[in-house]
Amino acid sequence: MNSMTAAVERLSDIRKRITEAAREAGRDPQSVRLIAVSKTFDVPHIVPVIEAGQRLFGENRVQEAKAKWPDLKAQFPDLELHLVGALQSNKAKEAVQLFDAIHSIDRPKIARVVADEMDKQGRKLKLFIQVNTGEEPQKAGVMPGELEDLVRYCREELRIDLAGLMCIPPVDEEPAVHFAFLAKRAEELGLKELSMGMSADFETAIAFGADYVRVGSAIFGER
Repeated sequence: MNSMTAAVERLSDIRKRITEAAREAGRDPQSVRLIAVSKTFDVPHIVPVIEAGQRLFGENRVQEAKAKWPDLKAQFPDLELHLVGALQSNKAKEAVQLFDAIHSIDRPKIARVVADEMDKQGRKLKLFIQVNTGEEPQKAGVMPGELEDLVRYCREELRIDLAGLMCIPPVDEEPAVHFAFLAKRAEELGLKELSMGMSADFETAIAFGADYVRVGSAIFGER
């Protein structure tokens, strides 16, 4: 079996696991959206997954996405593309042109340049604030203690309609603790959606209310 056929089989398996995890949590499986994270994989690897019915994809870098997705979006107009990696302010213009959602708003400057670009381009993206729930110095995301101020700045100063919160738990800690924390903060702040859970822990994330799970290697294989 070649890697492209394998990706389609793995996609089918992930969808089944999402359905089972949602049912176990007493949730409608349709309420969980799968983001197939295609970073580092090129177009020939992505097309079979699109043809198998997947319409929502994630990329980590604006430059890489720019090389792949404009043509794919022209070919498959109903595709949805989410930026799930960190965004630099000098890439905000291209990000707003290319993506339908950004999961990594983590400081006022990024929020402001994205808001400005959305105004200029007349585009309204779905925006998530990334929270550094493990307070890891090497990781992107707003520190939990600064989250409320950032949400207020987005809402009151920038008039942005935020979709929700995103997190990536530390690899050596129990993810459930971080997912529970993110869900609680979202509820307290009146934010509706949660982007959490990756290849190794998406079922746990679904149990804690994830609306979006970001799965890459479990679909496309190891990078």
